[in-house]
Amino acid sequence: METIAPATRMGAVELTVADLDRSVEFYERVLGLRALEREDGRASVGAGSELLRLVEEPGARSARGHAGLFHFALLVPERADLARWLAHVARERIPLSGASDHFVSEAIYLRDPDDHGIEVYRDRPREHWEGQVRRMTTLPLDLDDLLSEVAADAPFEALAPGTAMGHVHLSVADVDETVAFYRDVLGFELMVSFAGQAAFLSAGGYHHHVGANVWESLGAPPAPAGTARLRHASVVLPDAAERDRVAGRVAASGQEPAPHSEGVLVRDPSGIALLLTA
Repeated sequence: METIAPATRMGAVELTVADLDRSVEFYERVLGLRALEREDGRASVGAGSELLRLVEEPGARSARGHAGLFHFALLVPERADLARWLAHVARERIPLSGASDHFVSEAIYLRDPDDHGIEVYRDRPREHWEGQVRRMTTLPLDLDDLLSEVAADAPFEALAPGTAMGHVHLSVADVDETVAFYRDVLGFELMVSFAGQAAFLSAGGYHHHVGANVWESLGAPPAPAGTARLRHASVVLPDAAERDRVAGRVAASGQEPAPHSEGVLVRDPSGIALLLTA
């Protein structure tokens, strides 16, 4: 079985939103991202580099219960960066939906105004979890210990430069079919799976670049037009030759990749779109 290049990473995620002004304001005020470009009902936001693309579809409804995005995950460079953002969230009384210690990482969860799931996290040093990804847990995060990294009044202006799209976690119709596509076709390595309910796959031995679960709705159909949905997630290959090699494996599996201005679009078994780019 061919594997995807170890340097593969996740790139910008494109989302439908119901109100572009509302979404840009949320991502700037709450997440500390900054608008990079805005034109014709579209905006891109990031922390130096682009992380999200927002496409307005007035009146779009939540896509929860459909196959698509469970959450996208913003990886900050240092533990203090996560603590500084958490202190900001606490001061502003911004609602959170969870905070977990995953052994490999420390993660905080919330939702945007369109019900898109968001994770902000920091990795523990790789030597802490190398070869032990199967120990991934979901334990309560020690928020007091995290906050001890910075002063309670530590200023927060923006997420740290170098913040990246660490991984994308998907809600899928069938985990086994999802693994067969991401592992056997695209070439990601299966790091850990949980009895057909969840799986985590990666390139280069990372704990995961793609997560998949069926916790919300087993067999859910893809999110339709008219919903605030994941339009596509980007998989960034190290060069055009590797991108074309992966796209060729998709074509050999019986799916015809679709041309895109930045690469090619393919779809996983749940109909979720992936932009293969370099």
